[in-house]
Amino acid sequence: MTDTAINTARPDSLAGAGVGDYVALLKPRVMSLVVFTGLVGLLLAPGAIHPVLATVAVLCIAVGAGASGAINMWYDRDIDAVMIRTRGRPLPMGRMEPGEALGFGTVLAIGSVLVMGLAVNWPAAALLALTVAFYVFVYTMWLKRRTPQNIVIGGAAGAFPPMIGWAAVTGDVSLVSLALFAIIFMWTPPHFWALSLYRSEDYARAGVPMMPVVLGRRETQRQILLYSVLLVPVTLTPWWLGASGLVYAAGAAVLGIGLVALALRVLVDRDGRNQDRAAKHLFAYSILYLFLVFALLVADRAVMQVFAS
Repeated sequence: MTDTAINTARPDSLAGAGVGDYVALLKPRVMSLVVFTGLVGLLLAPGAIHPVLATVAVLCIAVGAGASGAINMWYDRDIDAVMIRTRGRPLPMGRMEPGEALGFGTVLAIGSVLVMGLAVNWPAAALLALTVAFYVFVYTMWLKRRTPQNIVIGGAAGAFPPMIGWAAVTGDVSLVSLALFAIIFMWTPPHFWALSLYRSEDYARAGVPMMPVVLGRRETQRQILLYSVLLVPVTLTPWWLGASGLVYAAGAAVLGIGLVALALRVLVDRDGRNQDRAAKHLFAYSILYLFLVFALLVADRAVMQVFAS
């Protein structure tokens, strides 16, 4: 869809972007989970980092994530305009010129990487640059409109922040930071496929080949359950690596059982309306689930330090 076509559904003239519009470009709800997982990676990493540098690192992760969101909204403004979930965003509503969003995102992306490199270290900056590039070029521009596996492969972009936080302290990548990456990578498909189940008409209208649109609801339900089951042992990897204790392992297992139970509910409920309700419950729980899994890692580390002292 061209900009001209988009304009027919928008106000006749741009009212001018406000602060709230620029904040919306950053996708703050998505950013909050990204920042939290990045912070956990930083807290779990061995060694020490000055609190000021730690704050700078977390801010750079936040700004980099926001930059990715802004560029994503610039590129996806055509499909955002026809999806109910996204048509209220600044660009489809005509409150901002596309060039403003692109320029804003580009400046933030470059700035966040440079500050991370100059103030913290360049390995963390390189991972941050890779995260932004992967989200923008691999997921947004290449995969999203071409394959129902867009979320599976593209989910890597959202899985990098713990590795960035870890690298901010250590300057390297380890098996533990890769385990944190794997948790988010495996969590992403059931999380977004649950959303796509009850928003499938939206995606179909926009021509986005999400799995329910291309392969159907039943196959999507099966894939959600498969990834949910596989996610449980993946969450136990930090324990197997000795990076966490039984407090984390037990908590992650219980949370995983809850996730699998909800995925089963999505699978067995064949009534369309109830399916949507079950998918909404799974989507909401999946957000809480990831937050609690990463919070448990920090809590477990605190418990281990208390008993070690």
